[in-house]
Amino acid sequence: MLGNPVTIRAGNFRPILTNYATPYHRIRSNHTRVIGAPATLRRRTLAGTPTKNGKWVVNCVASATFANGYPEYDRLLPCPPSNHSNHPPRVEHLVVLEEGPVCDYISRTLNLPPLYVADLIHFGAVYYALVHPKPPATATPEQVKVYEKFTSPHLLKQRQSLEGKTVSEAQKTFRITHVNEHVEVGTYLRVYVHPRRFPRCYEIDWKSRIIAITDNYVILDKPAGTSVGGTSNNIEESCANFATRALGLTSPLLTTHQIDNCTEGCVVMARTEEYSSIFHEKFRLNIQHSNTSLKVSFSIQLIPSPISCGIITHYMQPAKLAPRIVSEEYEKGWQLCQLEVLDCKEVSWPNSTIEEKYQIKDCGWLVKTFAYECKINLLTGRTHQIRAQLAACGAPLIGDSMYMPAALAELTKPGVSPFGKYKREYSCEDERRIATENWISLHGKEPSLAIGLQACQISWDNGEQVYEAGSPWWR
Repeated sequence: MLGNPVTIRAGNFRPILTNYATPYHRIRSNHTRVIGAPATLRRRTLAGTPTKNGKWVVNCVASATFANGYPEYDRLLPCPPSNHSNHPPRVEHLVVLEEGPVCDYISRTLNLPPLYVADLIHFGAVYYALVHPKPPATATPEQVKVYEKFTSPHLLKQRQSLEGKTVSEAQKTFRITHVNEHVEVGTYLRVYVHPRRFPRCYEIDWKSRIIAITDNYVILDKPAGTSVGGTSNNIEESCANFATRALGLTSPLLTTHQIDNCTEGCVVMARTEEYSSIFHEKFRLNIQHSNTSLKVSFSIQLIPSPISCGIITHYMQPAKLAPRIVSEEYEKGWQLCQLEVLDCKEVSWPNSTIEEKYQIKDCGWLVKTFAYECKINLLTGRTHQIRAQLAACGAPLIGDSMYMPAALAELTKPGVSPFGKYKREYSCEDERRIATENWISLHGKEPSLAIGLQACQISWDNGEQVYEAGSPWWR
């Protein structure tokens, strides 16, 4: 993990392979700091404010010490239990004033133990850019001042590492991969001090979740509450890593497609780069042309009433963030979403013991006598497609704390959704925009562990390859 010292300059740019970096507007806790001296020695003044003797003050906008409410810690591992594993979000934005090892800078500035910072880097929770990225409209005045100071043309012209690069190219963020990488003056750092944790990874017998293993791929019965390939701030606690270790493989397994963290079931992992590309192409063709040679069926629990067999069609608003909004009617520029309900049968609602074990959210549904289990074939593959489409049909998945609250609101007050069956007419675009924002606000947070959704079967090459998952958690 330590490797050899590497200085971060323009020539060291590496793409982020797992996830896109999280932008400012998705971060709840935004602290902008300037690196250059221990936080305990800094003054609470604005970055770049000169002192009486004309020297620049090395300072920070917000101070982070153990005394200000943050928990004390020294390592990320071993992972704490589920109910203690996720601290409140904390993301720090730093600007380097003194060249040196990145681990040392972060540890000294944020008052974090060096081993903890090393763990953050190992988890993929530290990013850099040669030049401070442009802050969003929601940035504080202090953050804007820091940005303007360190992106001034005068300062940028003095940095030899930026020669041959545009400012926008230098503002791209990349993951820090070694604890002893060196950062130069003016480098921007983003540190996810509290990365999202997946304690369920340590509770699973991973060998028992392997469905099949071939020379080209491994089929995994993914447990709910785990990430297939990692997140933007945690690439360590992933199905790919834990399955690789369980099988004793010398080369890491590669992700070929994703299913939600709260979903369980069949996932294909490639053993070679070549097969990863082949399977990626299969999925691309399936999404763009509804290629029936690749099929993913899901076994689902629905509430409170059955839905008819047949094809369900919606149109999904293009967006990078959840929740995903779907419309029953065609909307220009929106993506086609289609699924086919193959079967629907009445089953018992999961008992309280099962609900507690899998942290199933109540979400306010009143009648919990029966649920309805359906088998669905995806005809298109959109993010959250099944969850969003079934919620739009008034049958949100059990435990889906994101989509069920909005579905309940529409069932209670028909017409609150501007895209549903009972949508009202709007006199102008502003009215429709406000209604859409209100509709989005009625959605809840992402489930903490499981929902009633399983990728129960996957097949490709016209049925030559067929694999099935084990029994879902609710049976």
